[in-house]
Amino acid sequence: MIVRQLGRADYEPTFAAMKDFTATRTAETPDELWVVEHPPVFTLGQAGKPEHLLRDTGIPLVKIDRGGQITYHGPGQVVVYLLIDLSRRKLKVRELVSRIEQAVIDCLGDYGVKAARRDGAPGVYVEVNGNSAKVAALGLRVRSGCCYHGVSLNVDMDLSPFSAINPCGYAGMAVTQTKDLGIALTPPQAAEALTGHLIAQLEKEAA
Repeated sequence: MIVRQLGRADYEPTFAAMKDFTATRTAETPDELWVVEHPPVFTLGQAGKPEHLLRDTGIPLVKIDRGGQITYHGPGQVVVYLLIDLSRRKLKVRELVSRIEQAVIDCLGDYGVKAARRDGAPGVYVEVNGNSAKVAALGLRVRSGCCYHGVSLNVDMDLSPFSAINPCGYAGMAVTQTKDLGIALTPPQAAEALTGHLIAQLEKEAA
């Protein structure tokens, strides 16, 4: 497993690089995790409906080929792209999604924050003032048995752009971040913690 630290990188070139990596990889190509932070951008998944962008904020909207609806990426959010040969690891997509979610849950649990999945709504959620709030989003695309795209964890960012969308297609969904949950991690520290848990989950034997 190779971990690449991309730093701050524009979304569209990173998206193009993921597609190119996946299209040209062979059975011997090592899997990679790309850790990145994006300038402000909305991304709209394959089944995404433009009406989930509620108003024009001046932030660019990019239509992409992952599953899911609309989400936001911006500074202070940790994004990890998983470039994984599922066939080689004998992993089904649903199992991979579960493992990614578990990595986030375990990462937050290390800092005393209880998090959970939600049926039918991929991602990771926490209770905030008695209500469920999303702290991590995920979306994947599989091509020829290999996946790309990945998971984003809100760490220490401006959450206001989320108010301009129905996050992942859910109207009124609350969004939070690790800073507001009392976790005193910088984005690089959070990235290191999350990456460690992702690798641990990926190295487990397939169920």
